[in-house]
Amino acid sequence: MAVSVAINSTETEQYKGKITGLILLSCIIAATGGLLFGYDTGVTGVYSKMQDETETSNYCKFDSQLLTSFTSSIYIAGLIASFFASPVTRDCGRKRSIVIGGIAFLCGAAIGGAAENIYMLIFGRLLLGVGVGFANQSVPLYLSEMAPPKYRGAFNFGFQLCVSTGGLLAFLVNYGTEKIKSDWGWRISLASAAAPALILTIGALFLPETPNSLIQQGHDTQKAKNLLQRIRGIHDVQSEFDDLIAANHTSATIKHPFKKILKRSYRPHLVMSIAIPFFQQMTGITVVSFYAPILFRTIGSGESASLLSSLITAIVGTTMTLFSSLIVDKLGRRAIFQIGGILMFVTQMLIGGIMAAKLGDHGQLSKGYNIIVVLLICIYAAGFAFSWGPLGWLITSEIFPLEIRSAAQSITVAVSFFISFLIGQIFLAILCHLKSATFFFFGVWVAFMTGFVYFLLPETKNVPIEKMDKIWRDHSFWKRFVIGDDQECEENKIEEPFLCSSEQI
Repeated sequence: MAVSVAINSTETEQYKGKITGLILLSCIIAATGGLLFGYDTGVTGVYSKMQDETETSNYCKFDSQLLTSFTSSIYIAGLIASFFASPVTRDCGRKRSIVIGGIAFLCGAAIGGAAENIYMLIFGRLLLGVGVGFANQSVPLYLSEMAPPKYRGAFNFGFQLCVSTGGLLAFLVNYGTEKIKSDWGWRISLASAAAPALILTIGALFLPETPNSLIQQGHDTQKAKNLLQRIRGIHDVQSEFDDLIAANHTSATIKHPFKKILKRSYRPHLVMSIAIPFFQQMTGITVVSFYAPILFRTIGSGESASLLSSLITAIVGTTMTLFSSLIVDKLGRRAIFQIGGILMFVTQMLIGGIMAAKLGDHGQLSKGYNIIVVLLICIYAAGFAFSWGPLGWLITSEIFPLEIRSAAQSITVAVSFFISFLIGQIFLAILCHLKSATFFFFGVWVAFMTGFVYFLLPETKNVPIEKMDKIWRDHSFWKRFVIGDDQECEENKIEEPFLCSSEQI
């Protein structure tokens, strides 16, 4: 019976409901999980080491293994934590996973701010990584499951908006503590991370669990339906509720989601869980988020000017994410990907060209070219914040069926953290050896990923999250994987109904 509900529902049907105060409050609190990631990324960008030699190349002044290890170490902890977060998120709920992330980050911030030696500092960083791993795994899922399908993009963009805001707050703190001569400067910067963690931890204790998660955990279905009615602000939620029950019926048959995602029928989901976070990091955003002050120092800005330029870049990024959230559910995901890709590609080519032509191994850019490069970096940051920044988290939180959703999101977070760690480890060396060609390197990747999205990513605008299988069955390339032949359909129509089109059944 559950199967027939899943298949026979009108594919283009939109669930009933409205934006309620409960949805707004819950999603705002949950989205603050992005503050943790954003603040830590921003605050670590200020740690730099300039070598004493006056003849060192502009591009090699900051090639310090200590710097790269410190800034990127958080991602190893986050990568490992994301796989532990998957069963917690699936079996214990999105809410508990968020709380665990907040507590771990809070402890990490406290230890980092009070560190008396390098071992305490490293231990604090590991706890920060655990916090970010749990938060990044659970918050995007929570937002996508709570939000009405018609406005899912806007609500999910709240996560990236908080990431950008966290980075902005970090730059403000760094800028304010820069002149402090004692160790109180960096202690304040690190300990201040406790503020967003405290907001998330306390706020999450009062969050309702998502109806999807309540059903998946085996709670009374009437309790889940009552919550869904409260969230949607209407009594008639039967259509959406039936789809949640059907999705859970399939999910309950899956005992090993990480093994299941390797099957052919989940091929598009596996590809996207790896490709989207990989491409998100290969935009070169780590260059800006981690090393913006270093880049601005490289082109000739003073220390205060470089931090101020980074602050401006963070403001531009936050503003563009907010603007994108207002149009993503009208314009669509694919169009925003294309616009952002073009902006990033053009600006990276121009930055690389100017630095190749005007910045040698020694000296600095003229004031005019310095301003132009700063403006181009701002436009690049705006393109990322408009597209790949928020969409990288939105797409991967809405395209997976319930039975593999937590596992797939863990893969997404792990890939994102691993590539961030890798780039964090090698970027300064790349900048030292490739010099201005570094921007051409990332520009080529942006061109490739823009083409990938155009040809292989279906549009998910306005598609209910539990009926997302339709986009794969209708796609000219991916349908060969998710629609089996008649024999496979007959064998799997009970266990895996999403393998079959409605016509086959």
